[in-house]
Amino acid sequence: MNTDAAGLGRRRAVGFVLPALVLIGVFLVFPALWTIYLGLTDYRLTGLAAADPQVVGADNYTAAIGDDRFRTSLWLSVQYVLGSAVIGQAVLGFALVWTLRDRRGPVRRIIEGLVLLSWILPSSVVAFLWIALLDRDGGTLNALLGTPGAAWLLDHPMLSIIVFNTWRGTAFSMMLYAAALETVPPSHLETARLAGASALQQLRDVVLPRIKGHVLTNMLLISLWTFNDFTPFLITAGGPEGRSEILPFYVYTTALRGGQLGFGAAVSFLILLINLVFALAYLRLLRTRDRDRGRDHGDGGGAVSGAGPAIRGTAG
Repeated sequence: MNTDAAGLGRRRAVGFVLPALVLIGVFLVFPALWTIYLGLTDYRLTGLAAADPQVVGADNYTAAIGDDRFRTSLWLSVQYVLGSAVIGQAVLGFALVWTLRDRRGPVRRIIEGLVLLSWILPSSVVAFLWIALLDRDGGTLNALLGTPGAAWLLDHPMLSIIVFNTWRGTAFSMMLYAAALETVPPSHLETARLAGASALQQLRDVVLPRIKGHVLTNMLLISLWTFNDFTPFLITAGGPEGRSEILPFYVYTTALRGGQLGFGAAVSFLILLINLVFALAYLRLLRTRDRDRGRDHGDGGGAVSGAGPAIRGTAG
């Protein structure tokens, strides 16, 4: 009997992974293929098209791309990702870790606990808290700012959900960056300090080059999660007048509320393609970074390459 590296044997190995493969097929592969099929039909939630859907080819895709509402939702999704993931969560998460890196005691534990609490609370609870915070009549924010009657969710819907998602999702970036900073050898930072490098120079020339892979991984994950996020729908429902209708809301309103399941499936597949573009761009950056690190190690300078730029920068 053929054996694998673990000594299980081919049949035992297949039996070991078969349950996982079945689950992946049932809950991931089949729904994906079914969605692609629905996107090629005029399938609707009710009516004759629900009983006897017809294949319409690429009509749903061309209709979506030509729809002003779809393009507006795509642009709002880009704003949402840039504002709450790239600028918000990534920057705020690193800022918290970098600021608290040398602190010990209850202050650090309280701040970390509060950030984690916002992440682990159920979405419905978090949405209710933010509605109470931003409410026009009796909202906590208006009470603190002395601006009674200010309608934050109506006047600034995109800003509201960007700040909301930044507050809610920063914990992941904070934890990932905290682990990444542990990989920076203290000797490199000490060498940079002895060379006269400022905290900013240490961050730029020692820390960031060392954790570039962690940064790119974090950016990939939070960008994909944010692009497909549906939680803000509990706060603004895409309104007012579609001014916060990002793509997941657009799919929901067209497919379920509007009953256009075929059209909604086509838009969902377009979202999948956009996610693939995101992922391929980040993976390309990761591969470029790995090649650069390989060349650095090949030159024999891997042990001190992190501290070198800071020393050169201060010496100049």
